Amino acid sequence: MYRDHTKVIQIGDRKIGGGNPILIQSMTNTKTEDVEQTVAQILALEQAGCDIIRCAVPTMEAAKALKEIKKQIHIPLVADIHFDYRLAIAAMENGADKIRINPGNIGSTERIKAVVDVAKERGIPIRVGVNSGSLEKELVEKYHGVTAEGLVESALDKVHIIEDLGYDNLVISIKSSDVLMCAKAHELIAENYPLHVGITEAGTLYSGNIKSAIGLGIILNQGIGDTIRVSLTGAPLEEIKSAKRILKTLGLRKGGIEVVSCPTCGRTQIDLIGLANKVETMVQDIPLDIKVAVMGCVVNGPGEAKEADIGIAGGVGVGLLIKHGEIIKKVPEDQLLDTLREELLNWK
Repeated sequence: MYRDHTKVIQIGDRKIGGGNPILIQSMTNTKTEDVEQTVAQILALEQAGCDIIRCAVPTMEAAKALKEIKKQIHIPLVADIHFDYRLAIAAMENGADKIRINPGNIGSTERIKAVVDVAKERGIPIRVGVNSGSLEKELVEKYHGVTAEGLVESALDKVHIIEDLGYDNLVISIKSSDVLMCAKAHELIAENYPLHVGITEAGTLYSGNIKSAIGLGIILNQGIGDTIRVSLTGAPLEEIKSAKRILKTLGLRKGGIEVVSCPTCGRTQIDLIGLANKVETMVQDIPLDIKVAVMGCVVNGPGEAKEADIGIAGGVGVGLLIKHGEIIKKVPEDQLLDTLREELLNWK
C-alpha cells in the first residue's frame, strides 16, 4: 500500500507517512491576529478530534501571534503562507510546527532558499501546495487546459526546487475542485513524500460533503494519502465531523459511535427523522466504538438492527431497546432516547 512506504514526517508531536494513522486537519477562519478567538476555535477543534490545525498568516502581526497561540493549544500548528517569504520565516521563528507554501508565488530562488534555510535549521517540514486554480500558464498550454498531469508536474517541479536546496522534509499537496481530476492526480504522483489530501473549494456543507466523501473515498481507498482536510464553506467543526466519518466508513480509523437508521416509509409511526438526528447528536460525546441503529417501526426493527450492537425501534406510544438483535426492554416512546443513553453510558 502506497501510504505504508511514504517518508515519515514529524509535525510537532505527531507523525504522518510510513503507515502512521491518517491525521485530520482543519483551518481556522478567525483572524489569526486575534489570539483569543483563534485559540478558542482551536481548542474546540481539538475537542472534536482535529489532529493538526492550520492558520492563515497574511500579516507580520499574524506571524507574531503564533507564538502566543502555540502556548495555549495542544496540537501542531501549521502556518499558511502566500507571496511573502518574510512571513514564512517569521512564522517559523514564532513556533510554527510546519509551513505551507507554494514556491511558485514566494518569488526568487534566493527567497525560497531563505525560507528553506530556516526550516532546515529548525527541522520544520514544508508542505508544498499546488491548486488547480493557480496552475502555471505554460503547463495549462502544454496540456491544453488544467489537467491532472499538469498538477503533478507543477507539484514535482516545486518539490525539486526545494530538494535542490538540500531539503527533503516535505509534504505534498495537489488539490482541485474537480473530484475526478484530483483523484487522477494522486494516482499519477509517484513520490515517496506523504500526501496531504483534500478536494479544494468543495463547497457548502451539502455539496462539499458529497464531493469530499467521493473524492477522498476514491483516493484513500487506493492506499493513497497520509493526512486529510475536508474543505467546507462552513464552520471548521463540520470539517472534523465529516473527516472522522469518512475515515471510519473506509475502515481507516476506529473510535466513535456509528449511527445507522432506516429510511422512512408508510409503516413509520414516529418522528424517525427527528429521533435519528437526536441520537446522532447525543452519541458524539460517548467514547465507544460501536454501531447504534435507529429503526422506524417495531415490526421490522429487531431484524433490521441485528447487525448493530444496540438499537432502538419506535411504535405508537412505545419503543423497543434492542441489543445484538434481541429485544431487551420495552419503554414508553418518550423515554426511548434517555433509555438508550443510559445503556450506552453503562456499556459493558
